[in-house]
Amino acid sequence: MDTMITKRMVPVGSQFLSDVLDGLQADPKFLSSKYFYDEKGDQIFQQIMEMKEYYLTNSEMEILEEQSAKLADFISSGGDGFDLIELGAGDATKSIHLLSALLQSQLDFTYFPIDISSHVINDLEENLPKKLPELQIQGLNGDYFKMLQKAKTISDRRKVVLFMGANIGNMDLAEAENFCCDLQNELSPNDLLIIGFDLKKNPKQILAAYNDPAGITRSFNLNLLDRINRELDGDFDISNFDHYASYDPETGACKSYLISLNEQRVNIGDETIHFNKSEHIYMEISQKYSLADIDALASKTGFTPIHRFFDRKEYFVDAVWKVD
Repeated sequence: MDTMITKRMVPVGSQFLSDVLDGLQADPKFLSSKYFYDEKGDQIFQQIMEMKEYYLTNSEMEILEEQSAKLADFISSGGDGFDLIELGAGDATKSIHLLSALLQSQLDFTYFPIDISSHVINDLEENLPKKLPELQIQGLNGDYFKMLQKAKTISDRRKVVLFMGANIGNMDLAEAENFCCDLQNELSPNDLLIIGFDLKKNPKQILAAYNDPAGITRSFNLNLLDRINRELDGDFDISNFDHYASYDPETGACKSYLISLNEQRVNIGDETIHFNKSEHIYMEISQKYSLADIDALASKTGFTPIHRFFDRKEYFVDAVWKVD
C-alpha cells in the first residue's frame, strides 16, 4: 500500500482472473496487492494518504520540498549530462520538486518517467512541460526493467534512477534483494539510485497507519473482494470477511490479511473456493527498515551508500546509492 499503482481495468479471462484463482487456490491463500487500484480503490487510497495516521506521503514530500536543491548537488557531482529515470512515476507530485531544482541548477538532463499505465505517461508528457517549460521529457510505458533497457538504447549518458515512495517496502526482504540486484545489473559504475525507505519506529505508530480507527484501510482491502465480484463474476459476501494488520518490530514486516469469519464457499466464474472459519488471505506487506538494514541491502546488491536525506522527524529516508 506504500505507493499508488495506477488503476487498470482488467477484462474477465485475463491475467487478473488467473492471478486471483492462483492465489485463492494456494495454501495459504493470497491476493496480489497490485489489483487494489480500480477506480474505487484509487479513491480510497487518496483517503488513506490524507489520514493523520498515514505519515509516509507527507514525510517524503517534506524531503523533496525542502532538500531537492541539495539532492541536485549530489546528482550533479557525478559529471555533466545524465538521464533521470523514475520507476513508477505516477503523477510526479513529489519528483516535480527535484525536477525543478535540477532545472534551476541548469543541469543537462532528460527525464524518463516509466509507468505501466499509458494514461499516466501521456498525462506526464502533456502536462509537465506546461509546469516546467525547459524540461526535456520522454515517457516510457511498460515494465520497469524493459523500459530501463529501452532508455539505455535511447541514450548512453550516466543514469540517475528514482525509486521513491517506499515502493521497495511492497516487497519482502528476499524480493527486495533480488530487485536491487536486477537493477544494479542494468546500471553502470557511478550511476546513482535514489531510493525511498520507511524506517522502523514505534510499532504502535506503524500499525496505526495500516489499521486506522476509521476503518479506511479495512475498506481498501475489502474493496479487492468487491472488485472480484464486479469484474470476475464473484459472489463474495464482504460482511463475512474482516481486515487484520500485524507488525513485527524485529523483522520490520507489516502485513495485512483478510480473515474469513465463517466457513464458506465463494464462486468466481466457474470455480468454487472453500474457506475455513478464521482462514486468512494474505494481502500485502509494507516492509520497514533500519539504517543498518538499508546499508546491508546496498552492499549485498552492488551499491555503495553515499548519502541519506531525512524528514525532520526521521520517519523516512531517501537514500542515495552509487553503483560500484
